[in-house]
Amino acid sequence: MTEATAKKSAAKKAAAPKAAKAAAPAKKAATGAQVKVTQVAGCIARRHDQEATLIGLGLNKRHRSRVLEDTPSVRGMIRKVRHLLVVEDVK
Repeated sequence: MTEATAKKSAAKKAAAPKAAKAAAPAKKAATGAQVKVTQVAGCIARRHDQEATLIGLGLNKRHRSRVLEDTPSVRGMIRKVRHLLVVEDVK
């Protein structure tokens, strides 16, 4: 190994820990809030992505309910199919 190659490999090793520190840890939900979602309308004659969203929420038939964590991603899914659901806060 030449001296120039040794310096380059040492520089790469020194730079690696800095890159790992730059990544921020994932944020957790601050509260343990939950939402109860009940499907009140079927997904027949609905767009495929709406049907897939219902399945993602754990619903696929009328009058079924699920209690889910109140996160931004769940809220977005609820917003997409809000005309098929009834949403209640769980305490």
